[in-house]
Amino acid sequence: MIDLYTARTPNGFKVSVLLEELELPYTVHALRLDKLEQKQEWFLKINPNGRIPAIVDRDEGDFPVFESGAIMLYLAEKSGRLIPADRKGRSRVVQWLMFQMGGIGPMMGQANVFYRYFPEKIQSVIDRYQHECRRLFEVLDGQLAKQEWLADDYSIADIANWAWVRSYSWSGLSIDGLDHLQRWLAAIEGRPAAQRGLQVPPPEPEERELSDEERAALARRMLTT
Repeated sequence: MIDLYTARTPNGFKVSVLLEELELPYTVHALRLDKLEQKQEWFLKINPNGRIPAIVDRDEGDFPVFESGAIMLYLAEKSGRLIPADRKGRSRVVQWLMFQMGGIGPMMGQANVFYRYFPEKIQSVIDRYQHECRRLFEVLDGQLAKQEWLADDYSIADIANWAWVRSYSWSGLSIDGLDHLQRWLAAIEGRPAAQRGLQVPPPEPEERELSDEERAALARRMLTT
């Protein structure tokens, strides 16, 4: 049994979609990021970095794993699925997983902060992150023009990148003209496991649009915690 500590973010969805694809039994523990539950002492014992997602593998002596990419590798290797066993095939998957971890995630994350949350609209900063995101999307599109999936077959690399790229509009981005990327997004969106994973954890009943003041407060919190 896996204990999943998560929230409704792209990094959270990476792991919940993977767990659904692998059909591994798991228990969901939803953390309220707005209440800084991820900074509480009990959770820092699981993830010293105070971020979601994290898991605890109860079948392995309550073994904790943090960092979404590390979790995906751990679960894929534990189950022997969605990552090849041969060295070259595994490397191709890991390369595209690292592409998301080092590029897509950080750049879209910064675009979100400055486009959506930051109290001051600094256009040069917004442009910098949006342009880099678009460049990374074009890299994905170029790879997907050559083959159906990012690596040899559908893998954790596809799930990781998809969980972020699917939210492109929230970052103020466009995928116009990226036909191969659009095809790939739709293909994963249509997978039942992806749909189930996007409902983990379920939305809070009181979720609503933030006011400008609340957005500013959230931006300050994101930059200091």
